Amino acid sequence: MPPPASAFRLALDATSRPGGRGPSERASAGCRGGGAPGRGAGEGQAPGDGAGRAPAGGDGAGRAPAGGDGEGRAPTGGEGGGALHRPFTTVYGVDFSGAKLAGRFAWLARFDPPERAGEPLRLVELASLERLAGSAERDAAIGYLVRRVRASRRAIWAIDAPFSLPVEVLEPGMGWLDLLGFVRAWERGGYALGLWCLERARALGGRQHIYRATDLAVKAPFDCYHYRIIYQTYHAMRDVCAPLARSPRTAILPFHYERLASARRVVVEACPSSTLKRLGLPHHNYKQPEGGALTPKRRRTRGRILEGLARYVAIGPKERWHIMRNGGGDALDAVLAGVGVALAWGLTDHARVAADPRARREGFVYA
Repeated sequence: MPPPASAFRLALDATSRPGGRGPSERASAGCRGGGAPGRGAGEGQAPGDGAGRAPAGGDGAGRAPAGGDGEGRAPTGGEGGGALHRPFTTVYGVDFSGAKLAGRFAWLARFDPPERAGEPLRLVELASLERLAGSAERDAAIGYLVRRVRASRRAIWAIDAPFSLPVEVLEPGMGWLDLLGFVRAWERGGYALGLWCLERARALGGRQHIYRATDLAVKAPFDCYHYRIIYQTYHAMRDVCAPLARSPRTAILPFHYERLASARRVVVEACPSSTLKRLGLPHHNYKQPEGGALTPKRRRTRGRILEGLARYVAIGPKERWHIMRNGGGDALDAVLAGVGVALAWGLTDHARVAADPRARREGFVYA
């Protein structure tokens, strides 16, 4: 049974803000949905072979990369402390892309709290990173996204891209920060990283494509080094997680639950396809990556999805137009990412996730 709309109150509640409403966060200056071909690259075929080894990781915790974003050292605060009970004022959903022209396929959705308790979220922004960043080039688009995350306050960001790899393909004891360092030093690109994962999986003598525990739990359509996904995984880890992990006021979960009490923003992994399944909505036949006017079947499917989302989010005519005209379904996936985390936050047993050693290494999908 789909979760009730009232579950949103656990993550984003109008009554939590002084005066009911407050100023929206402003942008700083300057896929796995539906089982259709992803927006990871548009280059290469399925990884088939390759090799390589990761550096050993010590105690499984690793070191944070040097540097920061000028926010200063955050005080420690236990496994979340009161932060789990402090609602966010803004939810963001991001349909991520690792393509060369990532900005063309990556979309950002921003949600404000309901006007009154018990009402749905309000979708107040929906745009491609190409439009927001002024360029479709990957470095410019992802750079804009990272700056936007850093500029946000009391916000939760749901990004549709894997933040880690299955523990089976990692060196024993390799922690998440060790993995980020390994990926930052990896110079052969996303496709070769997928080959490396395949080779390590083959060496185990079992399945070549190993799903993380969280992928199985949420029924994700692909493993995180599948050829449709690996570019998203690689660039999300290297270009988003690695720089954001340097900020002590950014909590990337489930890896940073100890930062949560003092975090100014939270970043989590989403999966639009899993959200559709959880809500009992169609999760096939809504994407049309070849572009053009939507076929009648895909138009009907998107209509059914929007009808089902109405109890959770208020979508205006402008945003609905984007959703119905965007062939690849990226705009809709950004909305689903945000809706998914707004529901999942209040339904997740955070203490259990924070204490799970596997989740602390390979991640957790909040969908």
